[in-house]
Amino acid sequence: MHNIFIIYTGGTIGMVKDPKTGSFVPFDFELIANNLPDLSRLNYKITVHSFDPIIDSSDMKEHIWVEMAKIVQKNYELYDGFVILHGSDTMSFSASILSFMLEGLQKPVILSGSQLPIGEIRTDARENLMTALEIASAKREGRSIVQEVCILFDNKLFRGNRSFKYNSAKFEAFRSPNYPVLAEAGIHIQYNEDALLDNSGQNFIMHTSLDNRVAVLKLFPGINRTTVRQILHCGARGIIMETFGAGNTMTDQWFIDELSEAIQSGINVIDISQCKVGSVEMGRYGTSAKLKGIGVLNGYDMTFEAAITKLMYLQGHFDDQAEVAKYVEQPIRGELTPND
Repeated sequence: MHNIFIIYTGGTIGMVKDPKTGSFVPFDFELIANNLPDLSRLNYKITVHSFDPIIDSSDMKEHIWVEMAKIVQKNYELYDGFVILHGSDTMSFSASILSFMLEGLQKPVILSGSQLPIGEIRTDARENLMTALEIASAKREGRSIVQEVCILFDNKLFRGNRSFKYNSAKFEAFRSPNYPVLAEAGIHIQYNEDALLDNSGQNFIMHTSLDNRVAVLKLFPGINRTTVRQILHCGARGIIMETFGAGNTMTDQWFIDELSEAIQSGINVIDISQCKVGSVEMGRYGTSAKLKGIGVLNGYDMTFEAAITKLMYLQGHFDDQAEVAKYVEQPIRGELTPND
């Protein structure tokens, strides 16, 4: 018998329609269990921890991530795997931060949910949950096949810190264009063995110190100096700068000067692309060569969600900005691919 721990945070999967307003409102896990009679047919011992109150994922915050991580740690030795039911809107943020907080995982932590509530006729919730449970329990030679934080949606398993929600209207809500799908469920579940992390021999360590002094500078043609300056000097320790194409920016001297001043004052500035596919290649074009010269850090092919949460994790882990900068450009949980 497989022992699986379900953490029910909320989300569309457990919502029910309010007869007075017609809006979907959070319910509880009993609704899910009542709509999944097949659960009782599985050779699983399932334990459920429901958040109280149930959380809309748009209200996700650091203390909730810490609570999730602590629940996994507390039950780590007792269960074969973990399934976190979560709203899809911020699921990639949660999967990314948990990948950093839960170091050396040798068991699966699978986030899943749905685009339609489980009580709806055409819901995707049943298949998502049943497949997530099967992957969470899957072992080979006594070891979990999946040893990382993942997202399971629409029969595809993604590395959590490589995924993002791209569609709010289709069951195929998530994509991971810069990293292969880890598994795909058809008649059988096919695992992409070469893409999976292998944490064998590592110690499982939980990290709960997070520092949210992070800001975002998203570039657009015509952005003015006052806006740039206000963002760079807003009190953040780290700035995610979303640039054009392969990491390019405007060449105006005032812009380079503002970035240089911020970096010299101790602020880390990380260059990630606004493009969803591809990687920052600093130095490929003249504009990004200037950025590299003043100390802008290369975010390579990190998703926005991974870049934000990695900074929160590193800043919570290190007081020294130089140490934060060092690890920003290194893959620590499979979240980026260096191109140099």
